[in-house]
Amino acid sequence: MTAFIDIEVAYAPLQKDKQILKQLRVPTGATVEQAIKLSKLIDEFPEIDLLKNKIGIFSKFTQRDTILQSMDRVEIYRPLKIDPKEARRIRAKTKKTDNNN
Repeated sequence: MTAFIDIEVAYAPLQKDKQILKQLRVPTGATVEQAIKLSKLIDEFPEIDLLKNKIGIFSKFTQRDTILQSMDRVEIYRPLKIDPKEARRIRAKTKKTDNNN
């Protein structure tokens, strides 16, 4: 008899304003990659590429072959729209311009 654990898989697509959260029951010993495939998020969002997208469990980067524990939340991270350093430069420049008016 196979034992199961309950987990979640989360993804925040660019086209939507909210996070997609799927609750799953997976076999004990399932990996992060297996859980993502079982969630079918790859079918819904073809931009997800497990060779390119970083993944994590509760905001800590992990590998696709990591064995899941009960109640883990697997997160699929999308690429950044803009480099954080560039975003800070733009904000600083905008703030400086606003203060001169």
